[in-house]
Amino acid sequence: MLFGLDGVEIGLIIVFLCLFGGILSGFPVAFAIGGAGIIAFGIIAALDSAGLLIHQAIDTASNAYNELISNGVNADKISVFRYPDLPRIAEPVFVSGWETALDRNLSFIVNRINERVLAGQSIETLLAVLMFVLMGITLERSKIANDLLTTMARVFGPLPGGLAVSVVVVGAFLAASTGIVGATVVTMGLLSLPTMLRNNYSPELATGVIAASGTLGQIIPPSIVIVLLGTLAGDLYSSAQEARAQLAGCTDALTYLGEPAVVSVGTLFQAALIPGIMLAGLYGLYAFGYAMMNPTKAPAVNLSKSTGEIVTRNERLIWFAVAPVVLIGGFFLLSSANVIGSQSTTVSSFTDSGATASLRTNVSAECQASMIELHGQSAWDEAIAEQQAIDDAGGAQESRALTAEEQEGLRLEKIANAAPIGTGLAIGMIFLALVITTARGIAPSADPRPLWIGLAGVALTLLVNAIWVAPTTTPGTALVLMAIPIVITLYGAKYAAGLLGRNELLRVVFPPLVLIVAVLGSILGGITNPTPAAALGAGGAILLAAYRKLQDEEKSGKVILQAAFAIVIMLLIGVNFDLRVNLPEVSTESWIAFFFAYAAYLFAMFGILYSCWVLFRSSVLAPVVRETAKVTSMVFTILIGSQILNLVVISFGGEHYIQQFLRSFDNEFTVFLIVMLVLFVLGFVLDFLEIIYIVIPIVGPVIYGGTFDPKWVTIMVAVNLQTSFLTPPFGFALFYLRGVAPASVTTSHIYRGVAPFVLIQVVGLAILWFFPSIVTILPNIMGG
Repeated sequence: MLFGLDGVEIGLIIVFLCLFGGILSGFPVAFAIGGAGIIAFGIIAALDSAGLLIHQAIDTASNAYNELISNGVNADKISVFRYPDLPRIAEPVFVSGWETALDRNLSFIVNRINERVLAGQSIETLLAVLMFVLMGITLERSKIANDLLTTMARVFGPLPGGLAVSVVVVGAFLAASTGIVGATVVTMGLLSLPTMLRNNYSPELATGVIAASGTLGQIIPPSIVIVLLGTLAGDLYSSAQEARAQLAGCTDALTYLGEPAVVSVGTLFQAALIPGIMLAGLYGLYAFGYAMMNPTKAPAVNLSKSTGEIVTRNERLIWFAVAPVVLIGGFFLLSSANVIGSQSTTVSSFTDSGATASLRTNVSAECQASMIELHGQSAWDEAIAEQQAIDDAGGAQESRALTAEEQEGLRLEKIANAAPIGTGLAIGMIFLALVITTARGIAPSADPRPLWIGLAGVALTLLVNAIWVAPTTTPGTALVLMAIPIVITLYGAKYAAGLLGRNELLRVVFPPLVLIVAVLGSILGGITNPTPAAALGAGGAILLAAYRKLQDEEKSGKVILQAAFAIVIMLLIGVNFDLRVNLPEVSTESWIAFFFAYAAYLFAMFGILYSCWVLFRSSVLAPVVRETAKVTSMVFTILIGSQILNLVVISFGGEHYIQQFLRSFDNEFTVFLIVMLVLFVLGFVLDFLEIIYIVIPIVGPVIYGGTFDPKWVTIMVAVNLQTSFLTPPFGFALFYLRGVAPASVTTSHIYRGVAPFVLIQVVGLAILWFFPSIVTILPNIMGG
């Protein structure tokens, strides 16, 4: 044994030293990782061929080992860490020779690249990375951050530490709209750092809050970290739980767990939203508390300018508090009274399948004992009773086709129970009413008559829908009946939008907010998966950036606004009309709706192409495309390089050795705590991409193979990885900020400034550790 260490331990040290040396070499990290794997394999193979690397493996032929097996100890639980006194045998780290390991690695590399990069199941989700990167870089180049910082500084500046709080708010906002740490830190460093220093802010607080807020994009959806981590976590959790089920004596994870062993990126977005907001809140509280304790280092700054509008206290109360409460409260009240609700008359042509027991009961005795240990005796007894009731009723009923008479009866029942006002129409009208009432509060001196006309249109639209539009009314007829009230409503809403546009805060915040709601809402609401939502976000960002550019050039952006309106029209037609024109019989109404939707689609595409032309001639599109290609290619190259490094670790038994060490602890909280500490330490020297693709595949089978909720595990890891941007000496956010900070701000200022925020990260992790429901509550509510 070399240096008294096991051969596998020496192999792991060699791999780490090669990786660390590759990162420090100056070569691009994406290529250094793969190169480190190749060099490490060559060194380990040479030492193994020279007989210097000896692995002390357990002698499986010994009496002591066989005695453990005969006593019922599973072979997978026997390791040198748990049973150090077992007899050992010396063997090389490459049992079949390094040539065989090399041949196997080459085959695995080709298969893994095909599965994870070129044509695997995860490639569709990984395409969301490209779209989110394009969305983020486009928005960053459109000066939205500049407008947001200026506006938020005016809003929060008069508060103690207000400029720091405004940076946190903008950081959270940019995180939800871009998710690009480098772009966010550089932009805020260029725009807000000089302003904060000029107003006598402490350099430590200024640099710390900018660096920390810039990293919020790694946890607040849509987060590239969660997309990458989620695709990996889904595979790891599924395979780990299958192995756990078979170890428990069950056939599969569904039988053992009573639910599918799956976790999706969309569900992880739901789980990450509240922790991300919580971290932003902790940053803001620290900035405010620091200002209260050190008022001279974070003074209040009045940067606001008058809008010329005088809004009284009563007007604020009526239009910003009472009116929204009445409108939203009235919606829920009418919904509970079934005045607002579903008007769908669609019925299934098949009956529902019969109910099944909460747990599968037709299992082996070993699986039964394991399931009782996992779910409890009462849950098992309840499942037995449910299955007995199903058997007594003749067994589980299979779905069958309904007759025409049965379908018509169900349809008539739905018509009789339908609400007078449809939910979709009610939500749309209340949204327009909120726009109108908010405009009244923003500009009380403006002519109120168009606003009152718009509110009358809202009431008239709902009244017409309740009296003359039945569930059986065709969408075309309903549109004709409500056309005049809708036009009246839109007249008032258009006038209200003009008033709202005079308010700087709303004018700056509203466009990116709509984009964020559209992207996140479609994902969190389960309407679509992250890839189409990312495509929607990229298209919306291009439209928004082009409109902003035309404003700078003092040119009309009506074409872009009309294109955005065409997208809305297209979606509304698709929701309300049957556009399947390839059916044997298609109504005239459907053909008309199809042609309108197709025309809206063509105009929307024209708007996007026109926006691309605007960005191209203003020299914005080319750098956006180049930067997107650079970031995306870096991510995928790191993915390929990390596969090489992982396979090297696997080939000499390093992965199995680490997993055996972790499984030697009986308490899975202890195991997870060790993993989190290791990830935290690695964050000082490795980027989040290296940790995701190199470390997580090794420890994943252990941390995802226990009883912990996979959503909680993944979000804890993601928050921990966020600290890798802040921890010196290789925190990327620190490098980005150092590159744009003035000479008066030293590196020590930046290091001292981020230290409290690293501690806040640890506090945030502790809160999530002791209160895991913070992570799981939103997915549980939304059914994720």
